[in-house]
Amino acid sequence: MAKLMLLTLLGLGLALFRDHRASYQARLNAFREVKPVELPNCNLVKGIESGSEDLEILPSGLAFISSGLKYPGIKSFEPDKPGKILLMDLNEEDPTVLELKITGSKFDHSSFNPHGISTFTDEDNTMYLLVVNHPDFKSTVELFKFQEEEKSLLHLKTIRHELLPNLNDIVAVGPEHFYATNDHYFVDHYLRSWELYLGLAWSYVVYYSPTEVQVMADGFDFANGINISPDGKYVYIAELLAHKIHVYEKHANWTLTPLKSLDFNTLVDNISVDPVTGDLWVGCHPNGMRIFFYDPENPPASEVIRIQNILTEEPKVTRVYAENGTVLQGSTVASVYKGKLLIGTVFQKALYCEL
Repeated sequence: MAKLMLLTLLGLGLALFRDHRASYQARLNAFREVKPVELPNCNLVKGIESGSEDLEILPSGLAFISSGLKYPGIKSFEPDKPGKILLMDLNEEDPTVLELKITGSKFDHSSFNPHGISTFTDEDNTMYLLVVNHPDFKSTVELFKFQEEEKSLLHLKTIRHELLPNLNDIVAVGPEHFYATNDHYFVDHYLRSWELYLGLAWSYVVYYSPTEVQVMADGFDFANGINISPDGKYVYIAELLAHKIHVYEKHANWTLTPLKSLDFNTLVDNISVDPVTGDLWVGCHPNGMRIFFYDPENPPASEVIRIQNILTEEPKVTRVYAENGTVLQGSTVASVYKGKLLIGTVFQKALYCEL
């Protein structure tokens, strides 16, 4: 009788393991091969070799790029070098990148590990850059003031909070006010692995201000990119492993109400919003298995989608660029400026294309 019970329990365990493995593979899109979509004139950006995980283009054409991310379980080509913030002027004929000097006595350059970024311009035209940072694989938000003439960043403060334990991306709504995604619930590496494997969907979005910190949305299977509509009325959240982008209505008290969701056949990462048209440009991973289990012989592909009229009943979704990883590995972000497309990656290069 005891042996029969043991065999029954083993059988149930194996069945449960198979179910979770199948779900895990589906969530990672493990068997998808990418169908190429080419653009007429693309060039790799010189000076970017270890990632361009997030980027933001100002209306002036200046682009900020976070580079050198070290993330648990993800490949890094420069694991022993600190990360950096790069500047690129897209008004130039052949734009190149410049590493921004960071000043400030309390900033630790050696542990700088930048992830998501966002800018905010004050009424007096002071421009702030907010950067998700993972010093020693913890999570902080670093607040910088951009000094354009000196081409430098002045570090103003470091923000930490218990509701910001696993930060991924950020969208600034004030100099020290932002929405941010936590891509995991657990902090412990072992528990994070099980959370990911089992698809617990416990990650969440937080609103932060110096006087109030609150969870505004939860239940995500790896909350990733976040951004806001040009009129400030809607917040867009990418749910990486559910292959969804969620639209939330933002209220005057900063709370969020779910409005709609869009489904995709790709893992959606960072979201950029065209300030003129309101279109969403999304860096995507067609096959997430190749991101989390890197093989140089079978590298992760890249894909960029554009979403027009997202608030209407029939949004238009276009695959703008797709490539199998021979040129660009692991795209995470894409943004446009005057007919040009800039695409960043989690740990590799960046690509600049004509549309």
